Amino acid sequence: MLVSYNWLQDYVDLDGITPEDLANKITNAGIEVEHLNYPGEGLKGIVVGKVESCTQHPEAEKLNLCQVNLGSETVQIVCGAPNVAAGQKVPVATVGARIAGNVKIKRAKLRGEVSNGMICSLDELGFDHNYVPKEYADGIYVFDDEVPVGTDALPFLNLDDALLELDILVNSAHCMNMIGVAYEVSAILDRPIHLTKPQVEEADQRASENIQVVIADPKKVPYYGARLLTGINVKPSPRWMQLRLIAAGVRPINNVVDISNYVMLEYGQPLHTFDYDQFGSKRVLVRNAGENEEITTLDGQLRKLTNEDLLITNGEKGVAVAGVMGGENTEVSAATKNVLLEAAVFDSISIRRTAAKLQLRSDASSRYEKGIDRNRVVSAADRAAELLAKFADATVLRGVVDAGERTVPDRAITMPWQKINQVLGAELTLEEITGTLKRLHFSVETEGCAMHVSVPARRFDVTIPEDLVEEVGRVYGYNHIKATLPEGTSAHAALTPYQKARRRVEVLMEGTGLSQVYTYSLTTKESAASYAVRNQEAAPTQVIWPMSEEHAALRQSMIPQLINVVHYHLNRQMPNVKFYEIGKVFLPVAGEARPAEEEHLAGIITGQRNERTWEGEANAVDFFSVKGIVETLFDALGVSSQVSYRPSNRSGMHPGQTADILRNGDVIGYVGALHPGVEKDNDLNKTFVFEVALDALIRHGEPGITYQGLPRFPSTTRDIALVVKRKTAASDLDRVIRKNGAPLLHSLRLFDVYEGPHVADDEKSLAFSLVYQDPERTLTDDEVNAVHEKIIKACADEFGAELRG
Repeated sequence: MLVSYNWLQDYVDLDGITPEDLANKITNAGIEVEHLNYPGEGLKGIVVGKVESCTQHPEAEKLNLCQVNLGSETVQIVCGAPNVAAGQKVPVATVGARIAGNVKIKRAKLRGEVSNGMICSLDELGFDHNYVPKEYADGIYVFDDEVPVGTDALPFLNLDDALLELDILVNSAHCMNMIGVAYEVSAILDRPIHLTKPQVEEADQRASENIQVVIADPKKVPYYGARLLTGINVKPSPRWMQLRLIAAGVRPINNVVDISNYVMLEYGQPLHTFDYDQFGSKRVLVRNAGENEEITTLDGQLRKLTNEDLLITNGEKGVAVAGVMGGENTEVSAATKNVLLEAAVFDSISIRRTAAKLQLRSDASSRYEKGIDRNRVVSAADRAAELLAKFADATVLRGVVDAGERTVPDRAITMPWQKINQVLGAELTLEEITGTLKRLHFSVETEGCAMHVSVPARRFDVTIPEDLVEEVGRVYGYNHIKATLPEGTSAHAALTPYQKARRRVEVLMEGTGLSQVYTYSLTTKESAASYAVRNQEAAPTQVIWPMSEEHAALRQSMIPQLINVVHYHLNRQMPNVKFYEIGKVFLPVAGEARPAEEEHLAGIITGQRNERTWEGEANAVDFFSVKGIVETLFDALGVSSQVSYRPSNRSGMHPGQTADILRNGDVIGYVGALHPGVEKDNDLNKTFVFEVALDALIRHGEPGITYQGLPRFPSTTRDIALVVKRKTAASDLDRVIRKNGAPLLHSLRLFDVYEGPHVADDEKSLAFSLVYQDPERTLTDDEVNAVHEKIIKACADEFGAELRG
């Protein structure tokens, strides 16, 4: 919610309170002011000028020579705006002025003619183009005639204002309008609030003669009121109203639409205006839509409804999706003469469901969803009627045609007044408590230890005694309450074995040079199942009402998001990237709507392993860089002996540089390079990734520590070079050697792989170093030879291995 400081002064005296002070006080009272903006900040030298004459530039068809009166002098300005004309009063940036973007205006010569300044458009003065009125979207801005020439233009453009952006949550929805904010500021500053009652001059003709209102479901529509206005003159709304709408983030359209938007911002009550001549009947019927009933809304989209959606109809066909958006068939246009004005109350849950389902969240629906003041509905309609009569020449027919209860009684809450002190830990007197509640315009009566509070309907968020405790605390000021330490005993908190192991993994990853990142669990439908450790074909779990297409499904892998993170960093000239993430993935379960959650560890690295120095060149990361990180993890967790690798052909991964990670025969992850096509599509350099199911590794907790005495007897080392087919994996040879070398084989290490001369084209040589040792005695050569020959024979039998000569 954008709150104009200048507009707020219409309701509360802010003398002596700067916008910064006000922002701090509102934030301290529990409603965060996210940003404080000064729309005219940096602008200077902008004055009101009058175009005395406007002639075509002799050397340029699209330029005009304008003689502009600046009050103190008349200067020539070359202007290319298509809507510039003699007699206009316009904002002028004089020579030396600063406009948006800190651009300095200098005296210039355009096609041989001197230009002493610039006649400005709203865009050039820093206005968001999305909110600029259509008539000024492609040209200069034109003031009203009463604006004095030569004066500072900023106040007449509302650029001397300050805008407070409030973060409105459900418990602060009463501040989604200027009157609600005024009540809040009045309480915070302990100053009176100034509100005026709308004055509507009604004609003798009754509105009930031309319209009837029927509500089919009173539970969903507690109240619906309609006013009828005739003789409408559709034209631009007044300058001050347009500027207030722009400041609030609303684009001015015309006086009829602008007034309904203005009153919504002022009162918090959504209104809608129908072109009565296009309405099609004298009957307003509010009912549930039929299944698959269709309506084209104001944005030109054909909407398909269900029987859970509320629909405003003329008795037969729909004319608006209730509380969300009007229909195109009754839209107010330049030809509109008669208007049906709607002011209603709709069920918040129903509106929320409809808006989410249609993915059509409007200013009106957001207010209905959070709640509105039931007792302000008719007043808002009267305010709109007053403004339409004043600025659209409307004749207001007598009376409001309605159905349902116009008002509801104030909510009564009774509680022991000392409960406020008990909960807050304060020592407030009864007078301080009642005084604080009265500043909020709550009625308070006391009877012994009991306090009876009458809460007005505008504070629909205050329903129970605990809400009153919060109101007293935040308005009195939490900073005025003495800080105390909690009393009582407390239990010593400790990490679970799983949490300890998880933290250990984080330390390990950071020790290998990786930085931790956090990404969203929601992603697109297309990438949700990509890079899944297991069952990549399973359809991902989709969100029923996603906030956007980018957050429509639950991820089965973290790699797609990590790729996006790397892409982001590379675009910012950060070529050496090493990241990891520990987070949940969501795996579909057959026959169940909800997925299984599993915690995974994923990593991604690209660029150089080390910086280039005087000692040598930098080395690029490779497959073994990322595999080494994974092996370090398994060593630290004590599961290396249970883990093996096998070549893998995974979608999105390099077919020759990818391996599945298996633990006791089950796939728990993978490691490898991204497919070159993926790297090209994402503008990546050579990039390597890994992902491991962390649950399967650390659910048992940290590994126990084992000790082994220093060897008392010497070991024997033998090297063998085995020639095998190139398709034979070194891990398979490793497995066979260890199996046949037990129990005397103490350790085994692959130290060379050779392909080239003296070896067939389809073969390779793998050289291993074997260490034999017995902890209880010294081995003889005959014992070692026997085991060594057994290993060679087993490798020959299983893989056709031959000793390299």
